[in-house]
Amino acid sequence: MSDTDLSPQTRMANDIAVQFTHQPPDQAAAAIANHIKMFWDPRMKSELDGILRNHPDSLHPLAREAAQLLHPDP
Repeated sequence: MSDTDLSPQTRMANDIAVQFTHQPPDQAAAAIANHIKMFWDPRMKSELDGILRNHPDSLHPLAREAAQLLHPDP
């Protein structure tokens, strides 16, 4: 899947994740999740949840971990 095939939320989450790769993975995922919680609107968060369920491999590993923190399985 090329970058042009990715949703805007996937691209943004992956771009944010790249900015945190210098941190330990657990801290980076928590920081990314916090950023998304603070700055993304509910529709964007909902789409990210759908991406996590349906296309998790399109997310950077840190973005995927952050999305899981925001939307843990029941």
